[in-house]
Amino acid sequence: MKRRNFLTTAAVGSVAAGLAAPAIAQTAPKISWRLTSGFPKALDTIYGAAEEFAKIVSDATDGNFQIQPFPAGEIVPMPEAADAVAAGTVEMTHTASYYYWGKNAAYALGTAVPFGLNARGINAWYYHGGGIDMMNKFYNAQGLHSFPGGNTGAQMGGWWRKEIASLADMQGVKMRIGGMGGKVMEALGVVPQQIPGGEIFPALERGTIDAAEWVGPYDDEKLGLNKVAPYYYYPGFWEGGPTLNFMINLGKWQELPKSYQAIVASAAATANVSMLAKYDAKNPAALRSLIAGGAQLRPYPDDVMKAAFDAANALYVTLSAENADFKTIYDSQIAYRNEANLWNQVAEYTFDTFMIRNRPRG
Repeated sequence: MKRRNFLTTAAVGSVAAGLAAPAIAQTAPKISWRLTSGFPKALDTIYGAAEEFAKIVSDATDGNFQIQPFPAGEIVPMPEAADAVAAGTVEMTHTASYYYWGKNAAYALGTAVPFGLNARGINAWYYHGGGIDMMNKFYNAQGLHSFPGGNTGAQMGGWWRKEIASLADMQGVKMRIGGMGGKVMEALGVVPQQIPGGEIFPALERGTIDAAEWVGPYDDEKLGLNKVAPYYYYPGFWEGGPTLNFMINLGKWQELPKSYQAIVASAAATANVSMLAKYDAKNPAALRSLIAGGAQLRPYPDDVMKAAFDAANALYVTLSAENADFKTIYDSQIAYRNEANLWNQVAEYTFDTFMIRNRPRG
């Protein structure tokens, strides 16, 4: 090759390479986000969902999209997380949307409402019943975009310092309980308290509260709640299948390349399924440990369950009349719940009931 031709070819190649670089960079830009969690780092299963999500996003983008999780309160207090994300103070949060139901009752439906869908039902509704789009129509109006980000399965009914023999024993009890469950408990005579997870133990220990619910055996044992209240009630009828939520600032979400949006959605779905599997794997051993340590398992009395069910349904009638967003989403979920329960009654319930009756003892 002649020297002149070589230089010309090299120059053209250099220019082409220079032009191509920005195009490549544009499809995989370097982005750094902060994620404020609604949970303390010590709760590895629930906080860990954010860490798993962030790792998947990083790995899928060769490290170009970095999301750093921070424990609750390190950037903003947990009760302010959704507002901070909507305002752009932080790019995203991993939390339970029902913490914000006081702003708008429709927030509760993103996580759980009393006597709502179980974990399988809420996942079916989210992924195949239009739930993600329906919730995002509401969230987008709040400056947010969201994806399901974990599920604990049906939760326990909390730790009580005294035994509950009937509905009358609920009167005046101060109970830490989140979301709309607190409103239903209030109708039963309970005085609901909103307390972050990391502050439940000292409040129960000091007697500031008389009872507290959190999640279930694995997390409850980590918080040490069995050490300050002996009676462990079930079920947590206000959280039959609570979904955690990855909430993203709407503007930041819209700025992402389509490929990054797809990765975020996929990473959230993986974290969502993974959390439920982890709780199912860890709760049995934790429950055995709690019972061995002296925890007294108790079912809620029938009159408590019936009164709570009636109070919840009365509340939904009121909220549906006042709030069009709530009514639209709630009606969709309940239609899905009714169909899911029909199927569960035929197959899942029959199978599970037989297997539970015939499981090996000891």
